[in-house]
Amino acid sequence: MSQPRESSKFPFIFAAVSPTMARMNFARGPISEQTARSRLIVALDLPSADAAARMAEKLHGHAGMFKVGFELFSAEGPALPRYLAARGEGVFLDLKFHDIPNTVRAAAREAAHLGARMFNVHASGGLKMMEAARDGAMEASSDGKRPLVLAVTVLTSLTSDDLRLIGLDGSPEEAVVRLAKLAQTAGLDGVVASAREARAIRRACGPDFVIVTPGIRPASSQAQDQARVSTPADAIGAGADYLVVGRPITGAHDPAAAADIIVAEIERTFHQTPIQMANYE
Repeated sequence: MSQPRESSKFPFIFAAVSPTMARMNFARGPISEQTARSRLIVALDLPSADAAARMAEKLHGHAGMFKVGFELFSAEGPALPRYLAARGEGVFLDLKFHDIPNTVRAAAREAAHLGARMFNVHASGGLKMMEAARDGAMEASSDGKRPLVLAVTVLTSLTSDDLRLIGLDGSPEEAVVRLAKLAQTAGLDGVVASAREARAIRRACGPDFVIVTPGIRPASSQAQDQARVSTPADAIGAGADYLVVGRPITGAHDPAAAADIIVAEIERTFHQTPIQMANYE
């Protein structure tokens, strides 16, 4: 039975009784609705912990994980991710660590202590920095389990022109693959990358490398501030393992129904087109 709210202000209590998502590598092929839901990460890009916690309450049971990013973390600190993890929700801590290896190692250790199921670092920080992130996450894990550690390759807002302005030649896809391979060499679990690069990453890094894809919007939704966006079907079809969706869900009149529509599209994609590694070769 659901526990009553003790307060109208965060941290109020809500029933989040489902177990957190286990570390897993999903088999490609027809999947259940539950597994499809586990692949959906909802971005809580909201201005306060109170608003984010209320959104998580509305979406409990409709998504596999919640992303806490810069805006919310800067406004509220670690209270919300710690609270969500304690309530059994999966947390993707999207802070994109990028600093000297010792600093990132310590930050990674703290991210794991917070109960994050997944966190990320910038691949452009280099091999040693990424190795330090992996080691820091492991140091915080007494039972041998640790959060998934992902590398951010190229931000989805960047175009080829943007890359040239910061001194990087080639297309976003070329930069993404180069950085993804470096992350794999460092022992990271996967990358955050646009769906448009997922097929190339899968080809370069193999079937066990996790791909988390932001910039996901239903076909009827506007692109807003990301230059490389895709539909859920596009992303799953290209090889993404997890999809990050924000405003199309959190800004909807009925967020739970919006999430369910995306979950249904994920499930439908797997049933219609079972995906094998041969598709990427």
